[in-house]
Amino acid sequence: MHPIRAVVIATIAEFVGPLTLGLAVAHTMSGSILKPELLEQAPARQVYILIISGVGGAIAWKLPTWFIGLPASGSHALVGGLIGAGLVAMGKEAVEVEKVMKGVVLPLLVSPAIGLAMGFFVFATIRALFGRAHRGVGRIFEFLQRPTMFFLAASHGSNDAQKSMGVVAVVFAAGGGEMHGDLYLPEWAIVACAAALALGLSLGGWRIVKTVGYGICRMEPVHSFASQLTATSVILAASLIGGPVSTTQVVASSVMGVGASRRLSGVRWTAAAHIAYAWLLTVPVSAALGAAIYWLLANSID
Repeated sequence: MHPIRAVVIATIAEFVGPLTLGLAVAHTMSGSILKPELLEQAPARQVYILIISGVGGAIAWKLPTWFIGLPASGSHALVGGLIGAGLVAMGKEAVEVEKVMKGVVLPLLVSPAIGLAMGFFVFATIRALFGRAHRGVGRIFEFLQRPTMFFLAASHGSNDAQKSMGVVAVVFAAGGGEMHGDLYLPEWAIVACAAALALGLSLGGWRIVKTVGYGICRMEPVHSFASQLTATSVILAASLIGGPVSTTQVVASSVMGVGASRRLSGVRWTAAAHIAYAWLLTVPVSAALGAAIYWLLANSID
């Protein structure tokens, strides 16, 4: 498929996914990072500065990694930014440590391992079933990777857009005295988050496309199909149960798993190591940036 056509189809799917796959992840994000009871007591102005700082910290980390084509985790960046800003704004008691560990950190850490293992298993199964088939069978996978690409983009969009929706829901609830339960989220905000994600992909996705599509291992349609099927299964399941996984990690790890199943030397482990370093740095760096931005904004406004 021509790259432009692929991006157009993926952009459409990225927009449709958040509108059709529920709001479970948004509810997790709005109530599982910062303590609702402290957010209820905080003035609306403080909550606004906190959210701006947390999101700003995530953006400040994501922009340079995007520029160099490194698929860093936007999920990790957002969580880190909010934690850093929350610690400065409300102290060490601000973070829902248990909920963050169970509902956010655990899915973020486990999902790449699942993606790697499933990618290895799925491609090993395909190779066992079709390894001796005529080479023309590759056309079947050329066809099959198109719907899997669409569903992957839709599930990716659902999980990632809902993280922004959760943050928006906190903003709407600020000053209202109620931060518990499923926070109100207007339809236009849901559509806006979905549209922003689709717009970002359509305008700025090329650098990451090259890294994931070409930088990790040599891919043919059958490998693309196996990695897309794997990543879709993991991300879609997480979206439905409310797990804010790192879609970046899941997609990249599924590609690594498929490449390793083919042969270990087929994976460019140096590129994989660079991606892993970015994953490890994302939370602490984003937290530091979020904390710094909050301190600057709070002191300059005062």
